[in-house]
Amino acid sequence: MSNKKNHGSTFGDVLRMLFLGQKHTKLSLLEEEQMQSPYRTMLRNFREKKTAMLGVYVFVAIFLACFILPIFYPLDLQYQDPTQQNTRPSQSFMRAPKEMKGNTAQIDGGSVFGVGVDNDGNVYQWGTLSAKLQEMPKNMGRVVQVSAGLDHVLALNDKGQVFTWGNNRLMLSPVPMEVSMASIKQVIAGHQVSIALDNSGKMYVWGNLNIVNITVGDAQGTLDKVVLNTTTALGITKDRNVVVLSQRETPFSYIPKEVQGRVVDIATTDKATAALTNDGVVHVWGSDNFNILEIPEHIQGRTVHITAGRGHFTVLLDDGSVESWGSNNFKQANAPKLNDIVDVSSDYFQNYAIDSKGNIHTWGLKGYMMGTDQYGRDLFTRLVSGGRITLTIGAIAVVIAGIIGIIIGSFSGYYGGRIDILLMRLAEVVNAIPFLPLAMILSAIIGSKISETGRIAMIMVILGLLSWPSLARLVRGQILAAREQEFVTAAKAMGIKEVKIIFKHILPNVITVVLVNLTLSFALCMLYESSLSYLGFGVNEPNATWGNMLYGCNDSTVMSQYWWRWVFPSIALSLCTISINMAGDGMRDAIDPKSNDR
Repeated sequence: MSNKKNHGSTFGDVLRMLFLGQKHTKLSLLEEEQMQSPYRTMLRNFREKKTAMLGVYVFVAIFLACFILPIFYPLDLQYQDPTQQNTRPSQSFMRAPKEMKGNTAQIDGGSVFGVGVDNDGNVYQWGTLSAKLQEMPKNMGRVVQVSAGLDHVLALNDKGQVFTWGNNRLMLSPVPMEVSMASIKQVIAGHQVSIALDNSGKMYVWGNLNIVNITVGDAQGTLDKVVLNTTTALGITKDRNVVVLSQRETPFSYIPKEVQGRVVDIATTDKATAALTNDGVVHVWGSDNFNILEIPEHIQGRTVHITAGRGHFTVLLDDGSVESWGSNNFKQANAPKLNDIVDVSSDYFQNYAIDSKGNIHTWGLKGYMMGTDQYGRDLFTRLVSGGRITLTIGAIAVVIAGIIGIIIGSFSGYYGGRIDILLMRLAEVVNAIPFLPLAMILSAIIGSKISETGRIAMIMVILGLLSWPSLARLVRGQILAAREQEFVTAAKAMGIKEVKIIFKHILPNVITVVLVNLTLSFALCMLYESSLSYLGFGVNEPNATWGNMLYGCNDSTVMSQYWWRWVFPSIALSLCTISINMAGDGMRDAIDPKSNDR
């Protein structure tokens, strides 16, 4: 009984016309009248507006990215890493210069950079280099060993001289006088500390010893090799024993008895230590993070060298192949299949393998597409996961507002009279309630008493309950105009129930106007959520939304020095809201008869 015409326009036809770009075939006047429904006319007008279609494509791309990419880039809410904080966007952490190809002697990885030396003793750096790291000393002679720390480098030349450059916190950069006078055989750059070991087995330590607890004690003068992690140091003595260079008891202190007197190599992560004995067997002890104590069986008896990053071990086997295990958040434990390797180095989240021809093979953390935040978290991962929450909150809030607004507007417009007066006064009261102050008050009162999921649900419900009045007034006006038409009178004469007349016959004829309003409200709800999170009263850390990502950038230092932390969330939020508004404006113009060129 409605005034809609069934002209064979199916949902599949609509999708093909909208997304597959099927062109409208020019028809004669009679064919046009017979075959083109009002919805097909609206879609044709919509598709002819390039800005509207651009908005649809951009929003669909953002929507798919936010709901599909988190499957491949899951967000670990507990992850933090101070060694990666405020790292600028880059993919060059392991991009060694071409000059080293075929002539590489040794490589070591820093937190976000790498340093290497070739067979001629020349030193190269790559990755994200600070201004101080770029000030590499000249005339170092023929360098034979380099070591990279958090943000500084140590180099040792063939005469036993030590050079250092990079960050100078707590006198980290100047080489102590006693080191300059000694015959050094090993240098180690660590987490804000430096170590040098001379040929007599004496160890020298300088830098920020408040962070890394190192005490040589009775081991002084007996050491043959030293390794570092972010908390302490361990060493191999000349009689092949492992010693922990710390006065405090740590997980590293429980050294297996079977390794003592037989150790030929050692490596340590932040939580565990691995020792290689003279029979090629690897022994691991410490905390079992990331199943790091589960040593691959096929490497036992075949290992010739072992090295470690922050949470993983990498070993070189007797046939020239490599194997990695442990933490794999940056694929640093996914060792490639190689069979001609002569040296391997691991540090932080990078791995370098050098083959017999001097070529470099890498795996692990290449860099961050959008940089990291103040806690060392990947912004790209947080951006796509945060977009999912922001879009979900906006969508559910719009659904709630749409249901309430359509129901109240339909009844108010159809029945009129007292019902209309009562419902419209209610809409005015609700419309007078400011969303942001109310949400901030509720968040301050009950926000700490509910879970984060409850807080997100509260935001969605409040947004939905306060956003319906404008839609209700719009629906009321459309229903008022449509209820006087002939098809409504005919439906009443046939005895059809009034509720059925409203929602089955009248509402479908005004639904396009409703969709336009809901589309524009979707963008507004997203901005409300982002504003609330930006003010610190919305979704809290460590959960990510575009709003609280921007809230963490509410600082002049961040704005000036760490531009990537606010640029990418701003672009994502702006693109999403603008694309929704472009699509909504195009839809509004498409259903307006005055905009048709026919």
